[in-house]
Amino acid sequence: MTPAERAEKSAAAMWSGDQASAWFGMALIAVDEGSATLALTVQPHHVNGHQICHGGVVFALADSAFAFACNSRNQATVAQHNTITYLAPARLGDRLTASAREVSLKGRSGITDVTVTDQNGHTVAVFRGASRAITGQLFSEEEEATS
Repeated sequence: MTPAERAEKSAAAMWSGDQASAWFGMALIAVDEGSATLALTVQPHHVNGHQICHGGVVFALADSAFAFACNSRNQATVAQHNTITYLAPARLGDRLTASAREVSLKGRSGITDVTVTDQNGHTVAVFRGASRAITGQLFSEEEEATS
């Protein structure tokens, strides 16, 4: 199995149980080893009292892209901590894209950067996540090898 195939199978396994990302209205656009891209269109229920996209929605989008990138090797991986910097507001109807890219992986610990942009390519937020591999896999590679 190639790294890209493993990433796709890992993403499919995660997506099948990820009710939160679906509930937010996210779509998985692309995944590869150490990277993932998710998107969502800002809907009325994503908008706060300032009539801009709630920061928690932007964070959730970035966090989901982070999760798919971190888990792309079929090794169960969770967040240790994350930070986000909001650079520009997103508004109703904007199409947000979160592009995650692993920048470091040493043993069980990783660092992944995520950039959230709007449909015009303007950066809305930058996110950095620290991950930690835990016990388990997303799918059985032994079953895949015998199929």
